[in-house]
Amino acid sequence: MEIIAQLPVYILGPIIFCLRVVDVSLGTIRTIMIVQGRTTAAFSLGFFEILVWLAGISTVVVLIQDRPVLVAFYALGFASGNVAGIRLEQWMAPGHTVLHIISDRAGKEMAAEIRGQGFAVTTFSGEGMCGPVTELYVVCRRRDLPCLIRIVRAQEPNAFYTAERAGSVSRTIRPFMPAPTGWRAVFKKK
Repeated sequence: MEIIAQLPVYILGPIIFCLRVVDVSLGTIRTIMIVQGRTTAAFSLGFFEILVWLAGISTVVVLIQDRPVLVAFYALGFASGNVAGIRLEQWMAPGHTVLHIISDRAGKEMAAEIRGQGFAVTTFSGEGMCGPVTELYVVCRRRDLPCLIRIVRAQEPNAFYTAERAGSVSRTIRPFMPAPTGWRAVFKKK
């Protein structure tokens, strides 16, 4: 602790900032894992989160009277950690989502294209405000959602869609892998 107390503010401040960003990012992801029911991941993240938090808070509490500017680094790390945690969770995209698409023109073609990409699609006929519509229902991994939305927009730019997180999913049909090309194809030949 003596060595840490002797560090200048311009070194100690960024260290505290980084510790707080890591701590809060882990906490954000841990909270999302709890909501999704992923207990093992939440346990592991919670363990490391508290280790990092203790390292940061113990440093700030001891040195706060002598160097009050460290509180600003601590607070900035907290705020930045929230943003970093959300971005990291979006990048990881764990879990599943349900995509509802309502098409008044290209429902069958859209369903065929989505199935062609390896996703399972269930369609329903319905009546919309302006006449008959086709509803497409797709359950997929969250990380596959941007691909599906690109297909929807390419087939029918004005199609209405909503996406919501799925809590519990019995199974999904994942997109199949494209045939290997380039150097990967050399290793696949028999």
